[in-house]
Amino acid sequence: MFQKRIVVCLDVRDGKTTKGVKFKGNRDIGDPVDMAEEYYRQGVDELVFYDITASSERRGIMIDVVRNVAKRIFIPFCVGGGIRTVEDMSDVIMAGAEKISVNSAAVRNPSIIKSGAERYGSQCIVLGMDAEADPSMPSGYGVVIDGGRVKTGRDMLDWAKEAETLGAGEIVLNSIDADGTRNGYEIRATRLVSDAVGIPVVASGGAGTPKHLRDVLTEGRADAALVASMVHYGDYSVGDIKRELSGYGVPVRMD
Repeated sequence: MFQKRIVVCLDVRDGKTTKGVKFKGNRDIGDPVDMAEEYYRQGVDELVFYDITASSERRGIMIDVVRNVAKRIFIPFCVGGGIRTVEDMSDVIMAGAEKISVNSAAVRNPSIIKSGAERYGSQCIVLGMDAEADPSMPSGYGVVIDGGRVKTGRDMLDWAKEAETLGAGEIVLNSIDADGTRNGYEIRATRLVSDAVGIPVVASGGAGTPKHLRDVLTEGRADAALVASMVHYGDYSVGDIKRELSGYGVPVRMD
């Protein structure tokens, strides 16, 4: 049976891991390199590193932090934030990342997905998509960029399908409305995207308990679930989450 993945997200600002609610009120909670190593020790399947202010500040990613994390972990490692060119992608891969996440830059210049996939393969290119409820959109959800600050006027499903056509190998779908709330994932949006594309979908935003992961991995049909607050604040370890998921009958990799 196909195993579901657990992914820990490290949002980084000014060299520190940070966390907020609905992309607001962020506070620093630790060193990303030390935290990455700890989650690797706990048995996480993948790590995602986002330099959350790189795009809005129009600057490059903090490559030294990426390099230091890559030295400590030996699992798939995805990096995003401030990646605007194929050359930026090359810098991140050379620093040790296996996957590259593009979000705001891809909306502004969709060809970056195609160019990245042609050079590095679709398996390396991840579309990070921040979506929020918007009744004016056909799917009921619109795409926002620059850390939730800018509405694009794009429909969530249209953008997901286009990104797949351009060569994205995976989509990380983050719900702005659920982000950091720990009240559960946006199941409907996740299922809509999962049913609309043929590439893996990672659910993001709202994880608070292992049951929330179970729901989005089954009802939402996600291939993986991203967590942050529930492990950052010590409510659960990665091992705790996997044991409970296994108890629910969800297939996960157990160390």
